[in-house]
Amino acid sequence: MNMTTWMWILIFFIICQRLVELLIAKSNEKWMKDRGGIEKGEEHYKWFIYLHCLFFLSVMVEVMINGKPNHQLNYAFFFIFIAAQLCRIWCIYTLGRFWNTKIIVLPRVALIKKGPYKYVKHPNYIIVAVELFIIPMLFGAYISAFIFPVLHILLLKIRIPSEEKALAKATLSKP
Repeated sequence: MNMTTWMWILIFFIICQRLVELLIAKSNEKWMKDRGGIEKGEEHYKWFIYLHCLFFLSVMVEVMINGKPNHQLNYAFFFIFIAAQLCRIWCIYTLGRFWNTKIIVLPRVALIKKGPYKYVKHPNYIIVAVELFIIPMLFGAYISAFIFPVLHILLLKIRIPSEEKALAKATLSKP
């Protein structure tokens, strides 16, 4: 019932990555709020935290229950995972101090429309959906691979309209 070493290393890496991102988000939140940033959507944010915590627990429990200690690394899934991480870094880098896990807007600041935001309005949400599918698939946690992307999409039905409304009220239009 043990996960193989590569699985533990990868899950540890992903959890550490998420914790670093939360530190970046907290720093950016303080920076934005010190400059008049306004937070919106606080009531649904906790559900994203629950979803992501349950996600990691679900994947690990499912792998242990499945009892596949010698699960082989699927290189195609791993390639997609790496590509998603590179896209995630691109999003964070592009938004700079404006990147956050919360909806925080600075009044009268133009929307950033470069990097991946030049092509897609909410690239990070797409990346997270891909990860919520690919990470469990890497570990052979097929139930988690189905459940969590669906839950993520349901939360986005609340999050995206809330974010769009906040951004529309706070930002300048830039052609």
